[in-house]
Amino acid sequence: MSKSLLHIEVLIVLLVSVYFYASIDASWWLVFLCLLVPDLSMLGYVINNSIGSTIYNFGHKYVIPLILIILSVILHQDLMLALCIIWVAHIGMDRTIGYGLKYPSNFKDTHLQKV
Repeated sequence: MSKSLLHIEVLIVLLVSVYFYASIDASWWLVFLCLLVPDLSMLGYVINNSIGSTIYNFGHKYVIPLILIILSVILHQDLMLALCIIWVAHIGMDRTIGYGLKYPSNFKDTHLQKV
């Protein structure tokens, strides 16, 4: 898969996330307050690169927020739904600008660089 195709794909993820967020009529202040919260996972790099990459990747994979979105819809948890859509938007935003999943060798080594 080409790098530009991957960037288009994650840009679509970002735009669809913003669309769905707008459709649930949640507060846009919540977006501004929480959009960068997943980046707190970078604090794992204080310990070492291996732990840092594991924690960072845990917070930057789609599977967890998507499972939580399904649960929030089933359980009618509007706040959890809004936060998880913001989480997915964050991942899409990060990958659109080139921040991919991390390799344990170095913070700057990402899966997007290997494409």
